[in-house]
Amino acid sequence: MKKLIAIISTACMIAGSTAAYGFEKVPCINQSTLTKGCKAAYLIDSGSGECIYKENETQRMPIASVCKVMTLTVCLDAISSGKLSYDDMITASEHAAGMGGSQVFLGAGCQYSVDQLLKSIVVCSANDSCVAMSEAVAGSEEGFVAQMNKKAAELGCNDTLFANCTGLPKETQYSCAKDVAIMFRNLLQYENYFNYSKIWLEDFVHPDDRVTSMTNTNKLIRKYSACDGGKTGFTNEAGFCLAATAKKDNMRLISAVLGADSSDDRFSSTMNMFDYGFANYKNKIVLDKDVTLNDEFEVIGGKKDSFAVCPERNSYVFSSIDKSPEVTHKISAYKVKAPVAKGQIVGQIEVFRDGVLCDTVNIVSAEDVKKASFGDYFRDISENWAL
Repeated sequence: MKKLIAIISTACMIAGSTAAYGFEKVPCINQSTLTKGCKAAYLIDSGSGECIYKENETQRMPIASVCKVMTLTVCLDAISSGKLSYDDMITASEHAAGMGGSQVFLGAGCQYSVDQLLKSIVVCSANDSCVAMSEAVAGSEEGFVAQMNKKAAELGCNDTLFANCTGLPKETQYSCAKDVAIMFRNLLQYENYFNYSKIWLEDFVHPDDRVTSMTNTNKLIRKYSACDGGKTGFTNEAGFCLAATAKKDNMRLISAVLGADSSDDRFSSTMNMFDYGFANYKNKIVLDKDVTLNDEFEVIGGKKDSFAVCPERNSYVFSSIDKSPEVTHKISAYKVKAPVAKGQIVGQIEVFRDGVLCDTVNIVSAEDVKKASFGDYFRDISENWAL
């Protein structure tokens, strides 16, 4: 049962990342001023999912190895659900070891850890590792591709269809810049992705003592200091493609560039979009997990009548730098009985941007509250009697 203890406050004093709750879109430019030699592009704020820049964003086209964004997502979903672990050993099949294109030259019949295979997919776009993982997760690449398409549908990627897990040319497979950004945003919820994405050079050691040198295909991790992740792709049909992310201060941006004429064009266009986004947009902190709220919550049967509370995480509101949206919040407290542990969830706070809900954050106790003893009750009775 919840008890409403605070209504709306127009002053935002406190703030993590906002979710896309459907508030009015921040106006985005729709002209080919930031990209060069690209067929499509899309730039969003990672926290809110709001669009900053778009160019032919829903045009269906091949995306080559950028499809591995979804390959990685399905693999990490399997780990998250407990179906696999990073230490599990996978035996490479003849089919997996025979993949062409970019690869780490898996040995058929050799065993590799899930951690090794995922790292090689992120760093050097290894097709053989993709197929080995697909067989481990779903029993076959075909079954895995079905999971990829199911996940895409769940994310609302209506202009995406996968036919394999590698991005190698095959009929009836396509995506678009907007869907790529949505899929990449979803992938970034897995923090372990960043353990791989920032690697520049590393050796892949095979169980038969062979060594394959891996170099990151995403050159932006060396060219653009804020960039800490991305997935490249290239085929003659798809052109040069790139999904990338960069973070400065408390704002993370996600970009997608498809069908670029050259590798330089995809990287320079992405950097231009990032520069534009960081220069013209901001995430304003509106809830700070390290700052207690003005309201104290009541506690039943405690050594004290009320206790201090704070947000469980930070919350931010995204907007252009020349705008100051009205930010308000509403606090709901749960009915709480002592004892109360520091960090215990005791309520919720809803954040509104211009009157529209944009985030919901748990409220936690900022202190321990012990249960009142018989002596505490006796003392209270004595003090009240004296009055």
